[in-house]
Amino acid sequence: MPAQNNKYVEESTQQLQRLRQERDEQNNQAKTWAEKRNNLHQQIKTLQTEAKNLREKRDETNLQVQILKAAREKAKTQAKQKQEQIAKLKEKRKTAAPKKPRARQEDLEREIKDLEWKIQTSSLPVKEEKALVDRVQVLEKQCVVYKKIEQLNDELFQLQTETKAFQTEAKLKHEKLSELADQSQQLHTQLIEVSNNIKNLRQTADEAHQKYLELRHKADETHQKVVELQQKTRSERQQREEKEKQQYEIRGQALKAEAAKKAKEKKNRGEKLTWQEFQLLTEQDEADAETT
Repeated sequence: MPAQNNKYVEESTQQLQRLRQERDEQNNQAKTWAEKRNNLHQQIKTLQTEAKNLREKRDETNLQVQILKAAREKAKTQAKQKQEQIAKLKEKRKTAAPKKPRARQEDLEREIKDLEWKIQTSSLPVKEEKALVDRVQVLEKQCVVYKKIEQLNDELFQLQTETKAFQTEAKLKHEKLSELADQSQQLHTQLIEVSNNIKNLRQTADEAHQKYLELRHKADETHQKVVELQQKTRSERQQREEKEKQQYEIRGQALKAEAAKKAKEKKNRGEKLTWQEFQLLTEQDEADAETT
């Protein structure tokens, strides 16, 4: 019986040790998966901050693109308007060209000065003076044609200068717009890449978390087995100890009865009893009296 008990205790101890090792290993694995999950979450957090910055930069760039588009279209419209005005002025100049005198403007102006000086400084007959005044008026009308054409040329030059300025502005706006559009596309591409990385990391983190939960569940189940086995072992040990105690008491009572029997036989033979034998007989007599 003691050998069987020792064997049972040894087997229970070994089983408990195996379960504890299994539980501890499961907890360690769960801890490893939890650390991996937390590390992935930290990476996701960092990438989310990067994605936010990229999105803000992209949106700001897109806003600048829209502003530049509006400015470019405005400059193109203004250049077109100036070109329309240039076309009208050229038509006016074309209309005025046939009226241009044969004489040069410088010659006309010189002749007018000479005639005016002559009128102012000479004493001329009325008829001759009138003829000179009429001649001056004719020459002045001819000069007006030159001045009109000159004015048209000045206006054309001004309009052409403004048109070129608007065209240059539209070109610069378009170049800057193209540059920002490329930059926006690059930011958008980076944003998509970061978003995909976040998606993949989140999936991996979810898998790690699932592994963590599974191992924690297994560890809890194994721990429950440990607790149940400990309770079972404790209960069986208590039962075994109680049974052994009862068997010990039965054996003790049997030994006492046997010793009392031998002491009584010794007394009946008139032999001298030892103190222990006398005490056994006294206890048996008291027990017999109580039973009676």
